[in-house]
Amino acid sequence: MKKDEAFEFLNRLAGGIAQMFGSSCETVIHDLYNQEHSLVAIYNGHVTKRKVGDTLLVLGHKEVDDFFLGNDLVNCEGKSKDGRLIKSSTFHLKGSDFHYALGINYDYTRLALAKSALEDLIAVGPTIDEAIENSTNDLLQSIFDECLKAVGKPVAMFSKEDRYKLLEMLHAKGAFNIQRGIPLVAEKLNISRHTIYKYLRERAQSPETQEKDQTG
Repeated sequence: MKKDEAFEFLNRLAGGIAQMFGSSCETVIHDLYNQEHSLVAIYNGHVTKRKVGDTLLVLGHKEVDDFFLGNDLVNCEGKSKDGRLIKSSTFHLKGSDFHYALGINYDYTRLALAKSALEDLIAVGPTIDEAIENSTNDLLQSIFDECLKAVGKPVAMFSKEDRYKLLEMLHAKGAFNIQRGIPLVAEKLNISRHTIYKYLRERAQSPETQEKDQTG
């Protein structure tokens, strides 16, 4: 491919890309044999405020040496002089007497703002079920802590009598009427659910409880 043919092809490509992706997409062609005035074609130049005849400017945060060695730079992060966010790619085309680079610079500043607004809009907290479960757990924890404080010793030091005393206080405060109250208390006391169910059956069958039910 001759030099004029290479430029004609890149120029058509640059114009087509700029037209396809709109006013936020700048395309440029650099002549790397003339770095002082390397920019030989530009479309949508308002993105970086450059014009034909300007010097070479590498926008992406990649090693500049890679650029001059003719390595393509794809989807690099960059910024314009006025701080707008740029996605920058550069593709090289070399021949015996030419070295061109096609640059594509896309200003995504407004898209980044839209992304931030959308993320804020669609952000959600826990599901309703999780919120209810967390509220239930908090209530049960509060009751358990209050009763444990009344017993006056840590669970690890409980005797059988201490355990039944705590179960009695938890029952009186309605802990076993809370959703999943029994398995949660069993876990906190390191006992089986069967032990709590047994306590509740024995309590319901005790003469004191039956007498209270009859007089209450």
